[in-house]
Amino acid sequence: MANNSDENESTPLLDSGVSRPSPPSVFQGRRLACAAILLAESLERVAFYGITSNLVLFLNSSPFYWEGTQASQAPLMFMGVTYLISPFGGWLADAYLGKFWTIASSLVLYFLGMLFFPFISNEDTRIQLCGEEMAFPVQPAECLSTNGSPPINVTCPIRSAYCGPAIYGGLVLIALGVGTVKSNITPFGADQVKDRGPEATRRFFNWFYWCINLGAILSLGGVAYIQQNFNFELGYIIPTVCLGISFLVFLLGRTVFINKPADGSAFTDMFKILTFACCSKKPKEPALLRNKPTLLDSAKVTYGGKYPEEKVEEVKSLVKILPVFLALIPYWTVYFQMQTTYVLQSLHLRIPDSASNISAESHQMTFRFPAAWLTMFDAVLILMLIPLKDKVVDPILKRRGLLPSSLKRIAVGMFFVMWSAVAAGILETKRLEIVKSNGTIDQVLGNVVYHAADLPIWWQIPQYVLIGISEIFASIAGLEFAYSAAPKSMQSAIMGLFFFFSGIGSFVGSGLLAIVSIKEIGWMSSHKDFGNINDCSLHYYFFLLAGIQGVTLLVFLIISFKYDKQRGKAGSQRQRHVSS
Repeated sequence: MANNSDENESTPLLDSGVSRPSPPSVFQGRRLACAAILLAESLERVAFYGITSNLVLFLNSSPFYWEGTQASQAPLMFMGVTYLISPFGGWLADAYLGKFWTIASSLVLYFLGMLFFPFISNEDTRIQLCGEEMAFPVQPAECLSTNGSPPINVTCPIRSAYCGPAIYGGLVLIALGVGTVKSNITPFGADQVKDRGPEATRRFFNWFYWCINLGAILSLGGVAYIQQNFNFELGYIIPTVCLGISFLVFLLGRTVFINKPADGSAFTDMFKILTFACCSKKPKEPALLRNKPTLLDSAKVTYGGKYPEEKVEEVKSLVKILPVFLALIPYWTVYFQMQTTYVLQSLHLRIPDSASNISAESHQMTFRFPAAWLTMFDAVLILMLIPLKDKVVDPILKRRGLLPSSLKRIAVGMFFVMWSAVAAGILETKRLEIVKSNGTIDQVLGNVVYHAADLPIWWQIPQYVLIGISEIFASIAGLEFAYSAAPKSMQSAIMGLFFFFSGIGSFVGSGLLAIVSIKEIGWMSSHKDFGNINDCSLHYYFFLLAGIQGVTLLVFLIISFKYDKQRGKAGSQRQRHVSS
């Protein structure tokens, strides 16, 4: 528990400029609590990636046959809702339930949503939930022409998404559970070691992120293979069971956790202060105005308002953080392509040992490299580099005073994610050239025939490696920044806002896909195969994302420079105040 003297402290918790003596082990006496949280998080990630890793393939396959745009938008919308709900989760924990019970109840909701997918995958229960499979609409000849887009006066009917309400219902329940867990389990874990100093918190975030990717590898390595090469029913039962075990581990850990009761919502105070500052009449007596106040200063008691100074300063800290979160939106837009359009692209590349034609032998048991396994390059890279960063690189940089701030690391991550989108665009350009010059090969994945380019899937590795490197810099540093820059009473709230803006990035990606799919643009308009990209211009979409990220990187450098400058001034003022 933090000391009482720290209750009103609003300085960043993690400050690389402050050196404190470290105990022999920063986790001493807290290992069991940290281990329970990390194990629960790893198992929860197995469940999460069990849903997202092959969702595009699941919706493309029999009997759903969703078009490529529909199948790509579903996980983007799911992840968008997941992250948008995070501030609500932080508010619920702070105002009513506390972090522990909020996480526990959210895992129950999460589990109920997971149960939808084994039932949807089973033919008998799916028919009861969704009805019989729908027939495909008859397409006019112009829609099937190979000579470009159909005429403007011709409408190409699209088959409605079979089983859509049940699938989206399950995804919404999962999203509500995941979003609430995400906004609370990170600060809840950091609470276990917060009193051990910033070094303990930084190291916990490193290992927390390591466990996230361990769960991802277990899910992608085993569950994704089962889903693609055996059946989706078993492939959805396994992550559902893992989530149940995660809930039990977390519940049993209650005896060793440091639990803090709900003590009021920072969001409630924040909205009251913002409303008062924006809408209330300001005092006109010059005697009350010692210095010219800012808009938020007018809510302070000392300036004629009705709120304590420390509460208003906390809201001002939040306002300074928001531009950083806004600048991260394009980063998340590109990042979430890893589970959507990158997978869609991989389904149209030659996958080793997949059937090259449709025959009786297609149904023999053969090993097929799961398309979702490429996501493991991102996770494996993180598993290898985080221990190296935690044990070797960071200590060396810290001793020499060269450890970069979290904002500088975020900027480096943005640079790498931009080049991931560029690499995807270059590969897609080459893939389309091969399709036009050499035609396609047929490969069977998930009982669906995909018309792929004769180009090995391994060419996707660079874009996954680049996005993995970006994650080590931007995502971990983003979590650290959200936790450390927040006043202590607003840590859950600001962590929720961090994930909220991640969700906006996912929705931006879904919205851009919808825009480029309209007939006037036509980048994603085709009706010739389920994957829906061989007659599309997906490479333009990737280059558009890279361009947006490049412009945002320049803006972010300006924002981060100003924020670090303001933070340095605030630190020097506090130091002068203490010395005086």
